[in-house]
Amino acid sequence: MFSNKYILVYTLVMALISSVSLAFVVNGLKPMHDQNEAVFKKKDILGSIKDQIGVDPSSLSPDEVNKLFSEKVEKVVIDAKGKKVEGADAEGIDLAAEEKKPEQDRKYPLFIYKGDKGNIYLMSVRGNGLWDKIWGYIALKDDLNTIVGAAFGHTAETPGLGAEIKDNANFPKSFQGKKIFEESNYVSVKVVKGGAKNPEHEVDAISGATITSVGVSNMLNKGISVYLPYLESIKNKS
Repeated sequence: MFSNKYILVYTLVMALISSVSLAFVVNGLKPMHDQNEAVFKKKDILGSIKDQIGVDPSSLSPDEVNKLFSEKVEKVVIDAKGKKVEGADAEGIDLAAEEKKPEQDRKYPLFIYKGDKGNIYLMSVRGNGLWDKIWGYIALKDDLNTIVGAAFGHTAETPGLGAEIKDNANFPKSFQGKKIFEESNYVSVKVVKGGAKNPEHEVDAISGATITSVGVSNMLNKGISVYLPYLESIKNKS
């Protein structure tokens, strides 16, 4: 019969071996995991303008996605005042981490798709849904006013209700053609319960998902606004 001391030592040794082995596996797989995450993010970004680029990024291989991104997408990082941050990598900006910083210290990624019919400006936005965080990409055509594409995601919205911001393709598509300015005034785009009345600045809310819909409205209003100074600087140069 084994003594208690033997059993304790044996258990500790096995636990140590298991921990070392697990750490080795995790560290060994990390480069592959990081590459997969980078490709997934690029597919998300390009997915918001798949109607404009003529291809669904989800159908592309990682090499094809990386090639398309490197050839067609310019990456910009701006600060809280809308000024370009030199030397920063837009793909490395995590809005979940940025929102933990004071507002004046935050940085935001902007992706500019160089299309045959002009540039498309893709802004990254993040806000609050019913249960947890929601986020999205909003794409503007080169008039810097008209939305040509959108894509949304969420952490824990209710399936069949709030989760429809991602699962129902008609919801992000309803933003196409909407405008964020009314004359020279920034008004964003509102998600309206009971049916959109203003065809240029409103989309229909998701039935039964009032709080998530309000969350999308608030996310767009605040999220797009941080990009306005930079977009205005582009207008002034043209």
